[in-house]
Amino acid sequence: MAHSGQSPKSLSSSGNDGPEKAIRILVVDDSAFMRYTLSRRLNETPGFSVVGSAHDGKEALQLTQSLKPDVITLDVEMPHMDGITTLRQIMANYPTPVVMVSSLTTEGARETIQALTFGAVDFIAKPESKANIEQIIEELITKIRRASKARVYPIVAPVATPIATNMDNARKQVRPLREMDKVVVIGASTGGPRALNQLIPQLSANLEAAFVIVQHMPVGFTRSLAERLNSLSELTVKEAEPGEQLEAGKALVAPGGFHMVIDRDGKVSLNQNPTVHGVRPAVDVTLLSVAQHYGKATVAVVLTGMGKDGTNGALLTHSVGGKVIAEDESSCVVWGMPRSVVEAGAADEVVPLPEIPKAIARALEWN
Repeated sequence: MAHSGQSPKSLSSSGNDGPEKAIRILVVDDSAFMRYTLSRRLNETPGFSVVGSAHDGKEALQLTQSLKPDVITLDVEMPHMDGITTLRQIMANYPTPVVMVSSLTTEGARETIQALTFGAVDFIAKPESKANIEQIIEELITKIRRASKARVYPIVAPVATPIATNMDNARKQVRPLREMDKVVVIGASTGGPRALNQLIPQLSANLEAAFVIVQHMPVGFTRSLAERLNSLSELTVKEAEPGEQLEAGKALVAPGGFHMVIDRDGKVSLNQNPTVHGVRPAVDVTLLSVAQHYGKATVAVVLTGMGKDGTNGALLTHSVGGKVIAEDESSCVVWGMPRSVVEAGAADEVVPLPEIPKAIARALEWN
């Protein structure tokens, strides 16, 4: 968490009626082509100003200290000092919103998830061909704007210690759901991987509930997220597959690019219906299906993220007698989704991230 006396960096313009200052960006990439292209296109964007570019991590750290950019775009794979090492140094010494630029490889996905748990606000997948760079520019512009409004915290200690690295899934405690068990749906967006990295390892496999996780994330990255959470947790955490059954002691992660629906028998189905709130998977799709079938046995947990995904599901959960927990603004990277739930009057508890495991335990004890 933050150093004593040091508040999280927040660049929200709320309460400021004057013209917004340009977002000052540092571009970090070992490819001269990528540095030139991103810098040129971002500089052409109204409200953006590229204040510098760096070809490796060491130069990035020097420029971050001297230029104090509002947002950094950071390549994952670089020589001399890789993106993960660079990110950890930035977050420890000069906390700044970072958008990672990742390759689409399995290793790239794994490193990207690691970066998000170490404090990167968001990421964008680099196209396989330089000719396709224009395809990501609009998405990158959107993510830089979002990142500029995010809170980031200095990370001064290991994020999580692998408590279950040597515990294979066969030895983890998983059992069929009983009549009195509950279903906990955890939804998150921007800042979610870091929040999940702190929350999921704190949950006991003995809790009388099945867990479902919906994290806004594209195809190819949710499996790496599930694998990382599984290595840190007593719970068995895995990417959901069609026909899979909810079980106590297990957490299923909605696959990127698919909506996940749970039926009355606790079985998973996946679909590629149109996006909801502009995303797929959407928290609302999953949470509405659980609340419809499980009623008051539903527990909704809405974590950090932009927008209002999860609010409709939280309202239904609340109305059928289930419990709704929203993350408090004090620990959110972006207080958007939880804020929407609170303002809709659907939250039973509003607590900071470190207190959410206890809030879940209380909700599970409630009949």
